[in-house]
Amino acid sequence: MSEILTLEALSAPLRALRLLAVDFPDLPAPVVHVTAIYPDRLALSVHESDGGFTAFEAWRTALGIAPDAVDFHVQCNSRTGVLNAHTRYGGADIELTGYAQVPDGARMPAVVA
Repeated sequence: MSEILTLEALSAPLRALRLLAVDFPDLPAPVVHVTAIYPDRLALSVHESDGGFTAFEAWRTALGIAPDAVDFHVQCNSRTGVLNAHTRYGGADIELTGYAQVPDGARMPAVVA
């Protein structure tokens, strides 16, 4: 990146975060990531250890993301399930990611192309 951005350049994701805090104060707190590399993006991630995606689903529903717009894959030798979705909210691109531990004995098979 050859140009140094000001904090004002991050106003779209910061404004979206502010709106989310006002509109959905009772949702589980996500990990929040804002970066000058993608100045229009607000990344929200939820990490769940119970093997489910309850917090991810709460956020997906609140943001109006259709279930068929969610991508699923596994990582860490099939031990972690990952859901990922994108939408627009409050003038920002929102990236929502959920991580959940896959229970022992329930490993996902490899996908054959």
